[in-house]
Amino acid sequence: MNWLEEFWGDMLSEESLRIMAAWLTLDDESRQPVRDHLQRMATEDGWAEGQREAAKTALSVIEPESDRTN
Repeated sequence: MNWLEEFWGDMLSEESLRIMAAWLTLDDESRQPVRDHLQRMATEDGWAEGQREAAKTALSVIEPESDRTN
């Protein structure tokens, strides 16, 4: 498995420890595009419900102070 597949597998695992561990591998410059992609996954049409929920979980882990009720 390549790094990118493993990273997204962890980010979308719905397991807080795996999500945070993956998130912490990113530098500041890489975090915003990942956050933006998760936000799109959580809110835009075209994603499966399981993908939406996994993205919402990831967002709640990386930004626990944010209200992610979308």
